[in-house]
Amino acid sequence: MNKAQFIAYLAPPFGDSKKEAARAVEVVFDAIVRNISKGEDVMINDFGKFKKVDRPARKGRNPFTGETIQIKASKKVRFLAAKGLKDVISGAKKLGAAPVAPAKAAPAKAVKAKKASKPKRAVKKAKPAKKAKKRR
Repeated sequence: MNKAQFIAYLAPPFGDSKKEAARAVEVVFDAIVRNISKGEDVMINDFGKFKKVDRPARKGRNPFTGETIQIKASKKVRFLAAKGLKDVISGAKKLGAAPVAPAKAAPAKAVKAKKASKPKRAVKKAKPAKKAKKRR
């Protein structure tokens, strides 16, 4: 599922507004990225934990030449799945019903007066096609 599909999936609980669903997705992603970049862990109950990890410098090998190379230290994001998510994935726990949009009151529609309709024209029936004669 890509981001556009995710937004389309979230639109019904937002009253079929993709704009509002996209805004919600952007706010959530932004909050996760900002907190991880500060070095804080982001923990979402029954889903998982996003965590910033420092990877030290190390030695590696160039797969083409076999030469030993030095790999620089880096920072990565690690996701650790929570027990609730693991249970759902393994089938040990069933998911409940998906949340639905709250019922909105239907807007009152103005009743328009019908115009007098024109009489319908008689439709001519098509003549059956003539069969071709066989030639000897």
